[in-house]
Amino acid sequence: MNLTFTEDQSPFRIRFAQPLSGNEMERFCAANDPLRVERDSNGELIVMSPNHSDSGGIEAQVLFALGSWAFEDGRGKFFSPNAGFTLPDSSVRAPDASWISLKRWNRLSRKQQQSYAPICPEFVIEVRSKTDRLRDLRAKMEMWIANGAEVAWLIDPQRKAVEIFRPGESPEVLHEPSSVQGSGPVAGFELVMARVWR
Repeated sequence: MNLTFTEDQSPFRIRFAQPLSGNEMERFCAANDPLRVERDSNGELIVMSPNHSDSGGIEAQVLFALGSWAFEDGRGKFFSPNAGFTLPDSSVRAPDASWISLKRWNRLSRKQQQSYAPICPEFVIEVRSKTDRLRDLRAKMEMWIANGAEVAWLIDPQRKAVEIFRPGESPEVLHEPSSVQGSGPVAGFELVMARVWR
């Protein structure tokens, strides 16, 4: 199936009579590159257009900072927005940036690592783009936590705010922070926001 849609329709949802298998989803994604596709726990596909340049630039700054820290720290792997994971609720999701400890990652077989790996990252970051509804993104952050993420950051360039989600706690909202400090699995990570907002 080949899709065409306008920017104001993104994201939109597709429901098939039967949820796509992992292989079928891979073929669907390949046929509809460069669209970004996720699958929710009900089997619906969530189809999004590529990011605008400014949002993509912010994602790149965030990923670069996380990657630089992960290389120095050495305890885990970082992943780009192109990495999809199969979560415990059976959804397939791809955060804008994520981190998984080597201890957990190395428990997966090579075959699992080369698929939509059946694992939830311990740490995820989502960046709000111009077309994202804040309510939907907050629900997505709660979904990450419900599936096993220990810390999830929602970066909102429009409000210059960062919302931090943790299990069993209300979100912590930072307004115009100069930097955000990692905690839990990513203690020691610091994201300098002046590099993100510019």
